[in-house]
Amino acid sequence: MESFIQINFGFNILMGIFIVILFVSPDAKSWMLQQFMKTGIFNASMEEKKAATVAESTADFEFKDQGGLVYNTSSLRGKVVFINFWASWCPPCRAEFPSIQKLYTKFKDNPKVFFLTINEDNDVAEANAYLQKENFSIPFFKAAGDVPTIIYNGALPTTAVLDKNGNMRLHHEGFADYSSDKFIKQMEDLIKE
Repeated sequence: MESFIQINFGFNILMGIFIVILFVSPDAKSWMLQQFMKTGIFNASMEEKKAATVAESTADFEFKDQGGLVYNTSSLRGKVVFINFWASWCPPCRAEFPSIQKLYTKFKDNPKVFFLTINEDNDVAEANAYLQKENFSIPFFKAAGDVPTIIYNGALPTTAVLDKNGNMRLHHEGFADYSSDKFIKQMEDLIKE
């Protein structure tokens, strides 16, 4: 009986340490969320779209590259636009970012696709440091003014996919896996439309 109590006490101590680590370490939280993503429950799908179509001008907003040049999403008509709002300090963002990198690697050379990852860090250096540490090559941008709430209302991460006409085909708040075969196929089908 005494050994059972000791084992139980030891287990409780280990679980307590594990929970504390999850609360204080973004990397630990990210790792845990990635384990949940591996179940397939969090696979993204275009069927999640909240609005089949959104008026073109409703989803338009300005963004700037790291050099400070300002663009508008309206200039991306004719391309499928994968939009992701993220921050380096956000564990769910960190959890899904490897899948976004895989998706980017698959389509980065396709002139009909544009990846618009909008970083929400206060310090751009933190975002760059995170991407370099993880060996991610996807470029990121900053919002240059207000973003329509139909695209982003402040929840991180948030992902939207716009078709070639600027219509929203996916809107998802929270982390998801964007590297599944099904999602890649849906992106390929959208490119062909």
